[in-house]
Amino acid sequence: MKRYRVRPNQKIKLKKIKAGDTGDFPENEEGKERAAAETQKILSELDEQQELLYANAKRALLVVLQAMDTGGKDGTIEHVMHGINPQGCIVSSFKVPTPLEASHDFLWRAHQRVPPKGYIGIFNRSHYEDVLVTRVHKMIDDKTAEQRFKDINDFERLLIRNGTVIRKFFLHISKGEQKRRLEARLDDPKKHWKFSLNDVHERKFWNHYQKVYEDALRHTSTADAPWYVVPADKKWYRNYVIGSVIVEALKEMKLKYPPAPKGINFKTIRIPD
Repeated sequence: MKRYRVRPNQKIKLKKIKAGDTGDFPENEEGKERAAAETQKILSELDEQQELLYANAKRALLVVLQAMDTGGKDGTIEHVMHGINPQGCIVSSFKVPTPLEASHDFLWRAHQRVPPKGYIGIFNRSHYEDVLVTRVHKMIDDKTAEQRFKDINDFERLLIRNGTVIRKFFLHISKGEQKRRLEARLDDPKKHWKFSLNDVHERKFWNHYQKVYEDALRHTSTADAPWYVVPADKKWYRNYVIGSVIVEALKEMKLKYPPAPKGINFKTIRIPD
């Protein structure tokens, strides 16, 4: 998945990145079926690796999901994480800050939701909202954004030093695909609950959002906390890419099951009837 990884200080032009890319799979039903089969193998590995992470309880994994509206954050969580033990996974959604959250520094609420050791934590939106939405709507200026980039990098380095592995995903959809997904919510009564007029309003700022995302990706993708720009027009390929990266991150931890408690001789133990 190196092709989607953003190098530190790499300049990104999102309009030049194909949101409908399907990698080595053909863009047809055959490709979709092949990717689904590969994804299922990956999810089986994810289940095994997550059990090791939970049993070992010395490391944690933080998965950050960012996207334009309808980009597929909820769908990613549903389809990539559905096979793992919910006891070892914590999902945190970041919406408009509460009055309490707004009264603290912008990283305060994120730090509280960092996964404890042994867990996978998923940020559905994240601390990056404070260098994205805030810039588009002129709540902060460029100088403040630059300082926040540094603060975010320092914050993530702190987490890494304390045993948390970080993988960050920007789910890259095209403007045309976003329109199709919004229209699908209008046309299907079962999806009306998902529809928000705010999504339509924010679509007017599409180009500005693309620019602030490019800036954030460039300044906050580091060697140890990289961003991945994931082609997300095809949901089945999105799931394959993200699943692959997460499993690889867990494998790189080289986790092992902890030893049995001292003093126990399993050969002499008899379970009473």
